[in-house]
Amino acid sequence: MELQWRRLHGENGHEAGRDVLRALVGGELPEILLTPNGKPYFAGNMPHFSISHTPNHVFCCVSDRNIGIDAEEMDRRIDIRLAKRILSPSELEKYDGTEAMLLKFWVLKEAYAKLTGRGLGNYLNETDFDPETVQIIDGCFVAVLEEDHAF
Repeated sequence: MELQWRRLHGENGHEAGRDVLRALVGGELPEILLTPNGKPYFAGNMPHFSISHTPNHVFCCVSDRNIGIDAEEMDRRIDIRLAKRILSPSELEKYDGTEAMLLKFWVLKEAYAKLTGRGLGNYLNETDFDPETVQIIDGCFVAVLEEDHAF
């Protein structure tokens, strides 16, 4: 797995994400298709990729395995009352009641949604993520999940 990121300086996050993806694949992007659920992928036998952007950053990863990434600025406000709706019983046991930890769980759930292509459906409170697996990069919580990763 290879990960790159950069700060946004007024650019559109979507366009900046494609620029970072170009840098990771080493040139022009192959055709990008969508699964029936809307997950983007390269046509042909190309690496898997995932992109996430925040108001100030863009993150991109490529892998030979299916992959999903999500990022959030660490200072993003989140209503901690969401914890009871989105965390599983095992995650609630790990939850310390802070916005920071809830954001860590959130980026893990978003990365999983991107990995599976399922979106943020009704599985939110059925996962068992470890918030300690979330990276901190330049003021952002970043979660990267690859297929065959132990969830």
